[in-house]
Amino acid sequence: MKSNYHFKFEGLQVYQKAMDFGEVINTLVMKFPNHELYALSSQFRRAADSIALNISEGYPGSDAQFIKHINYSIYNCNECVSCSTKAKRRNYISQKEDEENRMYLSELTKMLSSLRKKIQERNQ
Repeated sequence: MKSNYHFKFEGLQVYQKAMDFGEVINTLVMKFPNHELYALSSQFRRAADSIALNISEGYPGSDAQFIKHINYSIYNCNECVSCSTKAKRRNYISQKEDEENRMYLSELTKMLSSLRKKIQERNQ
């Protein structure tokens, strides 16, 4: 169901992709062992969700503030790479699932870097 209320940042493709990635990870960590509930699965889920959360948090501010939050989103992508690798090494996810995560994160990082560059260029 679509909302009658729309916020500008929701129109950003990178935001939409980040929202989708958070849901992918939420589903993925459900198969992690129970002892990881407050450890790796929680960390992975929070890092994945933070990608979109930082985009939305930084959007209404100044360009400098938005760039700072874009950087935070990139850091969260990097954190997700490490979480995915840990999950693969612990045999919680398959090589294929890790590759899919990496593909998603690579695309998100490129989109975020491109958005950051566009903002920086308009300020020159």
